[in-house]
Amino acid sequence: MLEGKAVIGETDMLPTMQQDALDLAAKALDFFDVTDSTDIARLIKKEFDRMYGPGWQCIVGRDFGSFVTHCFGCFIYFQIGSLSILLFKGSAGYPEPEENQFEALESLETLETI
Repeated sequence: MLEGKAVIGETDMLPTMQQDALDLAAKALDFFDVTDSTDIARLIKKEFDRMYGPGWQCIVGRDFGSFVTHCFGCFIYFQIGSLSILLFKGSAGYPEPEENQFEALESLETLETI
């Protein structure tokens, strides 16, 4: 296990979900070497999928950038020692189109051809 206390950088998760993320990271670090980032990420992701439904993404490493869209209440970025962990549930970020939205576009296309 990587020595050090988890330090949360950013989150919008409820405290219980945050604790689950920290506990799973500690469990993963007990099972895997700190250099096995993919295995650590897989364990955390699969457990969150099981506990909170599918769609979770997990990135683990020492040096990475990110720009993600996530569901409200489903984002945490934290560090344990020099290892960073980003866990979030993905979101398309765009509202579903309304049914009549396409009818309006078709009307405009018809007017343009006249």
